[in-house]
Amino acid sequence: MQKKLHIKIGDTVKITSGESKGQEGKVLTIDRNKMRATVEGVNIVKKHTKPSASNPQGGIEEKPGSVHISNLMVVVNGVASRIGRKADEKGKLVRYSKKSGEVIK
Repeated sequence: MQKKLHIKIGDTVKITSGESKGQEGKVLTIDRNKMRATVEGVNIVKKHTKPSASNPQGGIEEKPGSVHISNLMVVVNGVASRIGRKADEKGKLVRYSKKSGEVIK
């Protein structure tokens, strides 16, 4: 069974540690097995590509690398906050910001 995470694809997150500390971006992918997420415009790495039919020149392309999930905080209304879970009026668990108490969609 997979562990529930505090982030989802599409969330805006802030990097809390590492080389990209303080940067914000949107979560593009999540790898639940390695507990890593790819964030748009953060942790840019260079990938060397061989020439192919679709890219006859080859060369070096830059793409975002992954960041460990423990180094990410969800940004709600421009403020980074920890995330909690609570039951709403229908009894379904929803994520909420611990700083403002606001429910996250």
